Amino acid sequence: MRQLSHESYPQTSQVPPWSDIDTVMFDMDGTLLDLHFDNYFWQDFLPVAWARARGVDEQTASSKLHAMYSELRGTLNWYCLDFWTEQLDMDITRLKHEVKHKIAIRPNVVDLLVKLRQLHKRILLITNAHPDSLNLKLEHTGIGQYFDNTISSHLLHKAKENHGFWTALKELEHYDPQRTLLIDDSLPVLRQARSEGIRHLFGIYQPDSQQDPQLCEEFPQIVDFEHIMPAHHPDAAGDRDGSHE
Repeated sequence: MRQLSHESYPQTSQVPPWSDIDTVMFDMDGTLLDLHFDNYFWQDFLPVAWARARGVDEQTASSKLHAMYSELRGTLNWYCLDFWTEQLDMDITRLKHEVKHKIAIRPNVVDLLVKLRQLHKRILLITNAHPDSLNLKLEHTGIGQYFDNTISSHLLHKAKENHGFWTALKELEHYDPQRTLLIDDSLPVLRQARSEGIRHLFGIYQPDSQQDPQLCEEFPQIVDFEHIMPAHHPDAAGDRDGSHE
């Protein structure tokens, strides 16, 4: 991981008001998991694989793919592995399995999830990832055990940055937006959540460990989850029971 000096940390770093929060929603890629896996797959690995399958040079394949990416970014199809499998005539899920060794949990994620469970917060994983990609990453990392529910935006037929997503989510998860924290690396997602009433919103300073940070003054940003760890609560003597949805 590219090392960051303390001088480069965002000035907006702060700790969420945990006593005012009942529900904690986490994004997955770029938030709990290093975005390097996804960037590598879509920017490097897939163009090469598609070029070989089509019998064209890598530059031509890469240019065509990036044009498609630009057109579809922010829509549900951008995140849909079924869509890309059909468009490219390649098994995208199988290709992702080929490079799954690059999937990595960000530092101190598990420690934070354990602490939030001890504090009896409701912990949700809300991701734009296609269910096949979600399942691959949960199986590879083992983090699924810490969540009360994991929801792919494909279930709601909207991407998280699309109008109405967070309102529709309340039909599945009857959360109170005023007592909910969302942590997400996407600025469009955070903006949409804010417009639909979610009160506590945090971004991620460096979603991809191999790329430069993305400084944003619009929302507080997390450099390391250790920095927002809740203080010990006297009633948090143990974990909740092991049942999960």
